[in-house]
Amino acid sequence: MKDQNFFQKVYEVARQIPYGRVTSYGAIARYLGTARSARMVGWAMNGSIKNGDIPAHRVVNRNGLLSGKHHFGGTHLMQQLLENEGIEVIDDQVVYFQKHFWDPSVELDYYI
Repeated sequence: MKDQNFFQKVYEVARQIPYGRVTSYGAIARYLGTARSARMVGWAMNGSIKNGDIPAHRVVNRNGLLSGKHHFGGTHLMQQLLENEGIEVIDDQVVYFQKHFWDPSVELDYYI
């Protein structure tokens, strides 16, 4: 149950990532006050693919790599979704990552 509550908090943050922006697993973890739980955020995002209202494609690793791409059906769907939003991806990495980076700790007013 505790993990489920954490996962729900992760999903609430992910739902707020703006179109054309990306964030990282670690940034979400820091926002939630659990800075050392980036891997747990990754597990939450992996499980969110089945839920159509969570833009999991906008969550990448701390270097802008599409580390969760294999959870998108073994295709290049994650890259295609990002490119459809104007985010260039080369070799599974977001180009100009800092330009597109959205930090929930800066952008959101309160903790979920």
